[in-house]
Amino acid sequence: MSTIRAKDRDAVIQSLRAGVVPRVGQHLIQVGRVKELEALMKDVERIADAGSGFRVVIGEYGSGKTFFLNLVRAIAMEKKLVTMHADLNPDRRLHATGGQARSLYAELAKNLSTRTKPDGGALPGIVEKFIAQAKSESKTSGKPSEAIVRERLDHLSEMVNGYDFAEVIAAYCRGFDEGNEQLKSDAIRWLRGEFTTKTDARAALGVRTIIDDASIYDQLKLLARFIRLAGYSGLMVCLDELVNLYKLSNTQARNANYEQILRILNDSLQGSAEGLGIVLGGTPEFLMDTRRGLYSYTALQSRLAENTFAKAGMVDYSGPVLRLASLTPEDFYVLLNKLRHVYAGGDTAKYLVPDEAIPAFMAHCAQRLGEAYFRTPRTTITAFINLLAILEQNPAADWKELLGHVAVEKDTGGSADKAVEDDDELASFKL
Repeated sequence: MSTIRAKDRDAVIQSLRAGVVPRVGQHLIQVGRVKELEALMKDVERIADAGSGFRVVIGEYGSGKTFFLNLVRAIAMEKKLVTMHADLNPDRRLHATGGQARSLYAELAKNLSTRTKPDGGALPGIVEKFIAQAKSESKTSGKPSEAIVRERLDHLSEMVNGYDFAEVIAAYCRGFDEGNEQLKSDAIRWLRGEFTTKTDARAALGVRTIIDDASIYDQLKLLARFIRLAGYSGLMVCLDELVNLYKLSNTQARNANYEQILRILNDSLQGSAEGLGIVLGGTPEFLMDTRRGLYSYTALQSRLAENTFAKAGMVDYSGPVLRLASLTPEDFYVLLNKLRHVYAGGDTAKYLVPDEAIPAFMAHCAQRLGEAYFRTPRTTITAFINLLAILEQNPAADWKELLGHVAVEKDTGGSADKAVEDDDELASFKL
């Protein structure tokens, strides 16, 4: 293996030590789940071919679900897709009437990423790329660039908010030509869903609509079309922490969100969401609980039911639900080797522990936690990095002596996801 850049090494180590998923360098520590990744890569290819994709990625708390979603996003960006991602929480949902759905869209738009801008904030660059193409065409055809922008976006007018979407892009083009930074800024604010009233949007841009709770999915479909017109392959949207829908105490609010998921799934199956892929991440409870999970919504249960022929260890990776297999002890052994390698910056001469330390550490964890140490490995990984940190700062220390003092705690974070309030039909709660 070649030397690892200090920036990547530090990003991976610091994130894992804090118990969070690294934003960069995931490929340095990826192990197992080859078939699952291959399935998502096929989705990426289909989206790039003007198709659509829909997946529900299911994994236990701490099993590496978020890491997997981040890796999929990185792969999508390498294939010239634009990606968006956000975590759901009580203030960010797929369906609402109190601004929570618009809040989710605004978070997604903020996190819009491309290969050259992987940390978000890529929306202005995508709009400018589209306008640069129009300007280039304007020079050869002699037509005004704003007229070409309107011409190229004309077929979007049949979609919800499509006419105003085209008007906003044209306004950005006008601002670009006139050097009007305020007009450009207002156009980007509209595209990000940051206008809260139609009056403000009309005063700033002359449009009659805004992106609101009712239109966020339609806006994603519009954006996917526009992104393709700008020269990218398509749009992949990753939504994590879907368990927050499962935890909604109001049945009506839950069902309204599940209805939106059903709409997205139907659009994908029918191929009407061109160049758009949606990946949802959740726990087994979120999917399978027949009282308040996705399976509580009959139409979704029938579409998301597992292949009845996939028995006796057989797996079907082509359906909408993708279950992440737990890591095996062998996978975990490879992971610890990779962590040791990353910690040393890719230099084998700087390894802080010898080969035999890794099985010894695994045995120590197994004694403390049982098989949970490799099935939900978050706390175990943190403990291993803490061990390496002590050895780095205390070169005279003996890893064998330290091993007995390594505290490995059981990861109990998932218990909060299962602790839900009783359904309250009369809750004074905005849908």
